[in-house]
Amino acid sequence: MAILLFADHYNASLSEATARALTAASRIGTEVDILIAGQNAAAAADAAAQLAGVRQVLLAETDALEHRLAEPTAALIVAMAGDYDTILAPATSSGKNVLPRVAALLDVMQVSDVIEVLSADTFKRPIYAGNAIEVVQSTDATRVLTVRSSSFAPAVSGGTAAPVKTVGASAEGADLSSFVENLLSHSERPDLGSAKIIVSGGRALGSQERFSQVINPIADKLGAAVGASRAAVDAGYAPNDFQVGQTGKVVAPDLYLACGISGAIQHLAGMKDSKIIVAINNDGEAPIFQVADYGIVGDLFEILPELERQL
Repeated sequence: MAILLFADHYNASLSEATARALTAASRIGTEVDILIAGQNAAAAADAAAQLAGVRQVLLAETDALEHRLAEPTAALIVAMAGDYDTILAPATSSGKNVLPRVAALLDVMQVSDVIEVLSADTFKRPIYAGNAIEVVQSTDATRVLTVRSSSFAPAVSGGTAAPVKTVGASAEGADLSSFVENLLSHSERPDLGSAKIIVSGGRALGSQERFSQVINPIADKLGAAVGASRAAVDAGYAPNDFQVGQTGKVVAPDLYLACGISGAIQHLAGMKDSKIIVAINNDGEAPIFQVADYGIVGDLFEILPELERQL
């Protein structure tokens, strides 16, 4: 059973989400090919070839694929689809942009946000903001899946490198969209999606200045990424790429410190798989305490500075 994994990468390097999606792919079948679509992406292809369980790496490079726009990338994948029973990608921005178009062009039903592989055609995925888990069996000739990478451990590197094969890409779809620019935030802190420790703040922080003054020192002490609830982002306390939740980033760090976050359903959907959750809130009835391993009821403006001093 052949499987095509559409890799998430940065051309010069491979995203850890790809290694995690490979673990899911390996539970479906053993013949896994990784597609690296980009430009000047040989380094990412070499990194993918080092992952255990890869049959071969397919490297497609054109100017149209440099930013992995959905239209030319989906056309490439569809052209290769006849050789595969399953096509999957990590549920990152790139994967969620490209694979729905692939599914539509193949006229099949996509299974999104897979969190567990039960068999080659049966999967678990969350619904209702993670309040229920749905078991889905796909009867399509070609299965198209996105995988929630936080639910799978990354595949290990080492051993014999898989062969890297260059494949051609047509110009189909290249005229349907164009890349304008990337507006990226740069931070010395760990990436939110792969951080081992996350310190998140909510609307209770009160302002952008207080958010930075209270949350950032703790994050710096712990070497942690900074997150935020949707309410804090909507209020302008933190940028959009800090948002954790159903409409933000889904994370599963070793330690999640929730500061002034009440625990709305959509936020819990994005962080409740964290291994240890610590909640600080002055409302002892806040829903966040229902999922927290440790909770402190009190004023975060007193507790966090004291925590910083203790650290």
